[in-house]
Amino acid sequence: MKLSIIGRALAGLLCAAAANAATAPARAAEEVKLNVILPLTGPGAFLGKEEQAAMQLGEKLVNEKGGIKGRTLRFMFHDDQSKPQVAVQLLQEILAEKPSLVIGSAIVANCSAMMPLMAQGPVQYCLSPTIKPEPGSYVFTSNISTDDQNRAIIRYFRLSGLKRIGLITATDAMGQLAEQSIEQVLKLPENKEMVLVHKAEFNPADVSVAAQIERLKAAKPDALLAWNTGAPIATVFKGLVQGGLDVPVATNYGNMTYAQMKAYAGFLPKQLYFPTPGWLPHPDSVDLGAPVEAAQKDFFAQFASAGLSPDIAHIMAWDPMMILVGALRALGPDASAAAIRDHLLHLKSYAGIDGLYDFEAVPQRGLSDKNVVVSRWDAERGTWQVVSRPTGLPLAR
Repeated sequence: MKLSIIGRALAGLLCAAAANAATAPARAAEEVKLNVILPLTGPGAFLGKEEQAAMQLGEKLVNEKGGIKGRTLRFMFHDDQSKPQVAVQLLQEILAEKPSLVIGSAIVANCSAMMPLMAQGPVQYCLSPTIKPEPGSYVFTSNISTDDQNRAIIRYFRLSGLKRIGLITATDAMGQLAEQSIEQVLKLPENKEMVLVHKAEFNPADVSVAAQIERLKAAKPDALLAWNTGAPIATVFKGLVQGGLDVPVATNYGNMTYAQMKAYAGFLPKQLYFPTPGWLPHPDSVDLGAPVEAAQKDFFAQFASAGLSPDIAHIMAWDPMMILVGALRALGPDASAAAIRDHLLHLKSYAGIDGLYDFEAVPQRGLSDKNVVVSRWDAERGTWQVVSRPTGLPLAR
């Protein structure tokens, strides 16, 4: 009788063990699928395609290093066609699956259209740095803000002795935001010696800015800020060359793509500067710290293995992707949206390729002007050269 009971118990244990053995490999092989909404077609495809390529390389690196708790990471890409209404439609379909997080889009208008649907979660990590999410919300944003870019580049110009500033922006939302930001930064006590000598505006659809350039030229600026991207910045660059206004020109890092530099090679300003995150190869005098250097080493190795030279579009996706992977590794792949949000809100000293992130000091973004260096386009070498330390302090000459 006792042997029979023991036998049945052992048989039960063996069955349970067999069931667990069958389930464990299946669980390990189960994928962690993360939805990504990007402009893979339409006007924003030049961003979306590169961000997709970066995430595919990141996916490979993550899986080579054990995935997420032993499970394989897989990004599920959705094309918003560069249209806000399509981005919202895609998001609504994804929300039916009750995900804990969504990555995207890469365009500020698309991210803005998606944000209201994220009020109670899931976590949204937008890859456009232009949005300004509410502190403590479920929405996070990539990279350096417009304000911090302006703080760094204006500091660089001031400390380089360039104090008479001209400004040209398009009349679209991005141009208006940039103009407001620059005017506020110039009001900071440290910039009391700086003078905005003239500001010019143009319609993004204009094919010439000759009149605006003439007025700027008459104001005799020491340097010029041109805060536009895409076709409008090409119009400005052509106008500067044609109008003979040869002064240092700074534009936002959204223009830091090799494709643009190649397409605009015939009319780029001779002195073209960018306030940029710290990802660029830099001289030894620019110290970003060992953890950041290690993250950059992994990053550049992945791109080298694929025969690619990374630019700003790749950068926009890399750190957000890795930050979210880190959260899921810490919390588990099935973590709730609230748990992921809370983890990110309190994330400090995270070493990304752009610097050390501190989401408590800089809510929803993690980076500030402390993570900005100024670079200059070197046409001869065909790449950007870092010319400042973090915050825009010029390198010794």
